[in-house]
Amino acid sequence: HQTRQQETQRQQQRSKDTESQQRPTPQQRRHQEEHKGNNNDNHSIRITFTMSEPDELYTLRAQFWLGHYGMALEEAKAVMRCPMSPALKSEREELALRCQLGSGQNDKVIAAAQSSASPAIRALGLRAQFDMMDEAGKQGLVPQLHTMLGDGVTPSVQLTAAHVFLASGMKKEALQCVHEGQTMEHKCLALQIYLQIDRLDLAQSELATMKRMDEDSVLSQLGSVYIALATGSSMAKEAVHTLNQLSEQYGPSTFLLNLMSCAYMSGEMYEAAFQQLEQARTDFVADSDTLANMIVCSQHLGKPVAPLIQQLKTQYPSHFMVKGLEMVEGAFEREAIKYKVTA
Repeated sequence: HQTRQQETQRQQQRSKDTESQQRPTPQQRRHQEEHKGNNNDNHSIRITFTMSEPDELYTLRAQFWLGHYGMALEEAKAVMRCPMSPALKSEREELALRCQLGSGQNDKVIAAAQSSASPAIRALGLRAQFDMMDEAGKQGLVPQLHTMLGDGVTPSVQLTAAHVFLASGMKKEALQCVHEGQTMEHKCLALQIYLQIDRLDLAQSELATMKRMDEDSVLSQLGSVYIALATGSSMAKEAVHTLNQLSEQYGPSTFLLNLMSCAYMSGEMYEAAFQQLEQARTDFVADSDTLANMIVCSQHLGKPVAPLIQQLKTQYPSHFMVKGLEMVEGAFEREAIKYKVTA
């Protein structure tokens, strides 16, 4: 009797799980309502895909956005056998390539782009080439992305172009790619650009829009963290709380640990920030962000920074902090030579 009771409970739980998977998300319900309410508006943007279907790429997107590239690639392989619409299949392929970019597997992305007719994948191939080029080569590649931004450009191409423009210091052009975008990624990138140009008010407006679209989205939570860090120490604890929740749910990543260290430093909790960065160096490869944040944090703690600066210069010579240091060092040398005493 107890065994039958347990089996009944398991069946009920499976039924609930299936119902939960098939239930539209808040964003899906909102799109359904927009589509229903806009039937008489010939100028409105129509949402034509079936919103009642479960979103097979939810976990894949979340893992990619949080920097879990290895886990996301495994997830992309796992969902490959799941039935999904052609649009979701294309998105899955694009996300897998973006994960390879994040993992430094640029050659694989370039090879995939060469054999693809998809504009989105060809744009990712250009991004992979861009990341491997010197400064002169990068400047020569940017116009190729400009030519892909004509009429009928896809949101994916807009995003890729915006990231390349940002990496080239072209904030205006990057913002033009995403400021009218309708996806969560467009909104989140626009938010970050507004923060870079010191328009906290516009960034807050984008965050409000994102929360109306899907308050529980990983990107909405990350957007709230970016706003908190830009606001200052008064919101540092709120940022730490949000990042702790994301880490507990998805696990730590280099990206999350660095963002957590920035939140702690914003609240002047430098020892806690340094612990996050030490974990990033121990558990993952020490990337440029980890080294740069360790330099800043070490200065506040009175720790030696010369070895870290040298490592950053050697491994990432084009990093913005290295460029800034070289500019200051060059200016200092030019001034110092004026006061050189000759024997």
